Formats: sequence, C-alpha cells, structure tokens
Amino acid sequence: MRVTKLFLLTTLIISGAALMGCTKKAESNKNADPAKKTLTYSRSQGPYTVLFENAIKPILEEKGYTLKGYDYSELALADDAVNGGDVDFNVEQHTAYAQNYNKGNNGHLVPITPIPTVPASMFSSHYKSADEIKNIKKPKVAVPNDPANTARAYVLLQKIGWITLRENVNLSTVTSEDIASNPYNIQFTEMKSLNIPQVQDDFDFVIITGSIVYNAGIDASTALAKEDVLPHLILQVVVREDNVNSQWAKDLVAAYHSAEFKAYLEKTNYENGLFWIPKEYEFN
Repeated sequence: MRVTKLFLLTTLIISGAALMGCTKKAESNKNADPAKKTLTYSRSQGPYTVLFENAIKPILEEKGYTLKGYDYSELALADDAVNGGDVDFNVEQHTAYAQNYNKGNNGHLVPITPIPTVPASMFSSHYKSADEIKNIKKPKVAVPNDPANTARAYVLLQKIGWITLRENVNLSTVTSEDIASNPYNIQFTEMKSLNIPQVQDDFDFVIITGSIVYNAGIDASTALAKEDVLPHLILQVVVREDNVNSQWAKDLVAAYHSAEFKAYLEKTNYENGLFWIPKEYEFN
C-alpha cells in the first residue's frame, strides 16, 4: 500500500512538472506563432491610420490576414496596449517617441520599419512669409510641449534662421534652454500639440506636427516652412520586442515596401504631397 501511494504521488509530481513546463513553453512561444493570422492594431485620428487602412490593410488581407483595429485617444495609451500585448502593433509614432516611452515605462517597443511621414511645419494666420518676422516686435510663436516634438520645433526654427542652438546639442532632446541666440526676441509658448490649431489666430506663427496638420484639416501646402525629417523623427511601425522576428511582422514590413503600396502613393499623390517618403524605400 505504501509503495502504491508513493508511486502515485511521484507520478502526480512528475506529471505536474511536465504540465508546468509545457505551459511555460507555450507562453514563451505564443507571440512567435508562425500561423498567427489575426492581427490587432491601435487606431488614431490621423493620417497614418488612414494610410494603413487604405493601402496596407488590403495587402495583408490578400495574404490571408484578418485585421482588427482598436481606437485609442492618446498615443501613450496605444503604446501601453502594444507593450502590454493587448494589440500587436501601431503606426503612429517616430523613434524618439518610442524611446521616450520605453525609458519612462520600462517598455519593450521596437520600431521595425520607417513609413511615409508628415513633416512638422510652420503656419500663420496673419503672415504669408517667414521673412515677415523682421517687421514684428516681440513675435509670439507657439510650439508643442511634449519633449520629442518640442525639440523638432526648435530645430525647425534654427533651420530657417530664427534662433541658434548650442553647439553639439543633441537635436532629439533640444529644449528652450538650448537656445543660444534669439535675435528676433521671440516669445515662445509651449502647449499641447492638439490645442495649437485652435489658438493659431492668437499667435504670429505656430509649429504644428504632421498628424495634427491632417486632423485639423489644414492645407499642408500653405506651410511657411517645413522641417527636414531627421532619422529619429521618421514615423515607424512599432511592435513589442518579442514580435520583431515573427512572420506577421515581416509581412507587415514587406507590405509597406511593396509595389502595390508604391502604386497607391503614386495614384493618390496623398493630400497635396502631405507625406515625405523615407530614403529607405526602394521606389523613391
């Protein structure tokens, strides 16, 4: 009897251990499932979701994928969803934003391919040329207040000669403290990007990021100046680190670099040349 009980106990322990091992193995491999055909992504009100759904989604569906989009009101929430595994990817951010998210949230987001990007641009309700700043006493300029987009605004203003930044400053982390000279005595107001179009009339000039330009219905061709899109500001497809080498991620990248996508861009000439095409694309 004792031998039988001991045998049964040993069998249960071994079986339990085997089951736990199988469970852990299944959990570790669930994101790398080569047969995964249902993909989830975050949606936002902006040009990048529109571009994805109009041009990339059909290509993936032709490959047998089913796509499900989920709406998020803020990019930080969309990143939480990707980082936590609630959705597989998003197409709404540049490398600098992803890096800032990872640092502040112990994140594991990885950009896997650059995509067409809308540059940050300068607009004015009152002036038709950037040169008119010379005739304005203490001009008022609104810029975004989130770190990555604040930096790109000041880099744009240096490009057009309105300010000078400190030598050797990291262009991805520029703040107002890095302004070495301000010859036009510009009064800067840093505010939430979403609010800038609503108060444009209150400022002489405003810097508006690409997705906000699109959402506000602003004609991109009316910009008085556009940024040079630096590598860290190119929009990216972003996934969790453990999904980088999955087949679905590779197919997603391939769709953005496909002949079908090129044909779509050529046909639409998207929104008055709204998009800047990364140099990495073979069809430039």
